[in-house]
Amino acid sequence: MQPDYRAVITSLLNEPTRTFTVELWDGSTLPPRERKPSADRVILRTPEVTACLVPPVTETEIADAFIHDKIEIAGNTVAVVEQAARWRGPPLTLAALHGMASSLVDRMLRHSEEPWSARLRGRTHSAERDADAIRHHYDVSDDFYRLFLGEDMVYSCAFFPTGRESLDEAQRAKLELVCRKLNLQRGDRFLDVGCGWGALLVHAARRHGAHALGVTISDRQLSASRRRGTDGGDGWIEVLQRDYRDLPRRSFDKAASVGMMEHVGRRHLGRYFKSIHARLRPGGLLLNHAIADITPELRVMGWMSRLRGGFIGRYIFPDSDLVPIHLVIREAERAGFEVRDLECLREHYAETLELWLTNLESHFDEAVNLVGRARARAWRLYLASSAVAFRAGSIGVYQLLLAKCTSDGARCDVPRCRSAWYAGDLGVGERAESISDPGVE
Repeated sequence: MQPDYRAVITSLLNEPTRTFTVELWDGSTLPPRERKPSADRVILRTPEVTACLVPPVTETEIADAFIHDKIEIAGNTVAVVEQAARWRGPPLTLAALHGMASSLVDRMLRHSEEPWSARLRGRTHSAERDADAIRHHYDVSDDFYRLFLGEDMVYSCAFFPTGRESLDEAQRAKLELVCRKLNLQRGDRFLDVGCGWGALLVHAARRHGAHALGVTISDRQLSASRRRGTDGGDGWIEVLQRDYRDLPRRSFDKAASVGMMEHVGRRHLGRYFKSIHARLRPGGLLLNHAIADITPELRVMGWMSRLRGGFIGRYIFPDSDLVPIHLVIREAERAGFEVRDLECLREHYAETLELWLTNLESHFDEAVNLVGRARARAWRLYLASSAVAFRAGSIGVYQLLLAKCTSDGARCDVPRCRSAWYAGDLGVGERAESISDPGVE
């Protein structure tokens, strides 16, 4: 017997804390009980999606339903996801259980897996498995990333000094902020661990005259950053395909790791910091920029609170580990570093992700042509849910400035006052070389 889906969904969603409008497959709507209806809404495209909303609700089922167009979001994607994330979820009612009994049996027996979902083998965070995880995420398509990252292909939190900057200006401001915190000087030997598509290398070499060496294990990023770094201006650029465990045996004055530590895993943080520490001269500096988990009591409550866990680990960032900042600091100090500065850029990352999402939605048809509709929708949900997590304080992003301690008290190149870091326009008016040239695939 066919379940009465409308009766079941009404029973599930008739909950006073729901603040968002739900549109059903027949065009009717279920407005929030204690709030004015909004054009921003969740659309349930098929009656069968009702089964996903019967508790216990899982983030993977909701994500899969969205990826396959069974659930849609109309209006402001981030606003809708945020409201849904804060909702405590549908109540478990006898009417719902009775109405969906047969569908729930099918639900328990059903297991689907996308052909592009992560399938990693081997020991977690071994060099081989890490390489597979990196390829899964970063080697999707440079053209796809270019659709939403912006002209400089910077895949990390931007910095908005005034809040009026464009995405490209804010990314260049972030690159300049990293270099200023490191007090990067002409002729400095600079190491970029996890150099991505090479934006920081180019900025360090051309604007500061550094001798810049980048390492990555992504095939696509290696090729693109090498093409981009053929002209280092007053500086010098080299890019190698290396793991952080196998850094070149050279001495560096300054080092940066931006958006890479999330792939290391907390059990390997000691080795990660020791590896970089061993390559720095006495008194050398490391700028470690990474996402961190925040205390559990600050996490978004509700049935989507773990969306960035199973869903993102399965489809987007396999094996990623967002280590709380106090554990990061502990391992850095154990490796021999002194903490010189710590800055949280959480709100800046929420704004970055919202701009990336806007770009992706504006070029969605192109994204579908490049990676397929399901994968493009997965990325849309990933960017939106990540923006919500940063806005809500579930996760943060920190720039940690570290100095290599020495027994003889070697001088560190840190300023007496931080004001020098933020003086002027941070170079936002100067255009860095774009990676969108025809030679980059």
